[in-house]
Amino acid sequence: MTRADDEILEYLESRGAGTPKAIAGEIDRNNDYVGVRCRQLASYGLVDRPSRGFYVITDQGTAYLEGELDASRLEGEG
Repeated sequence: MTRADDEILEYLESRGAGTPKAIAGEIDRNNDYVGVRCRQLASYGLVDRPSRGFYVITDQGTAYLEGELDASRLEGEG
C-alpha cells in the first residue's frame, strides 16, 4: 500500500465513485499511475470496478481506511 492508495480510497469514500482521470486531477497524481493503483486496489478487494475505468470503494476498503483492516494481510492477484 502506498500513500497514493490511501488518497485514492479517501477520494472514493468521499465521492462515492470515480475514474482514474478524475481521481488523478483531485489528488495531483499521474492519470496512468492512478489507473495502475486502482487496478491493484481492485485485486486486493478494496475497490470494485462495476464498469471499465470506473471505481467504487468496497466495505473492505472502508474498513481499511478506518483502521479495521491490516494491509499486510491483503493478497492481490498477480
